[in-house]
Amino acid sequence: MSKRPNRLDALRETAPKLVELTEQVAYADVWERPELSKRDRSLITVAGLVAMNRERQLTGHLNRALDNGVTREELIEAITHMAFYSGWPTALTAAAIAKDVFEARED
Repeated sequence: MSKRPNRLDALRETAPKLVELTEQVAYADVWERPELSKRDRSLITVAGLVAMNRERQLTGHLNRALDNGVTREELIEAITHMAFYSGWPTALTAAAIAKDVFEARED
């Protein structure tokens, strides 16, 4: 599997402090807290991104969720569940993004 592009690297020159805080606080601190596993954090994050219709961030976090042990079936179930809370259009968009992520990982 080829290395996926890192969106933070693309922003490093434009918004260096934002990237620094994301890496040092969100990923190095919050994502490392022992109260929730990375797998659980990934599933929660995906659900939140689906609910907020954050398409650009969803791709990366779907990949992260798969890397953290969330199955494709669980991701699709979470997206389906969110349809009742965030609306059908957001869930359909998220399902299409998930399909693209799954297919890209097969290459």
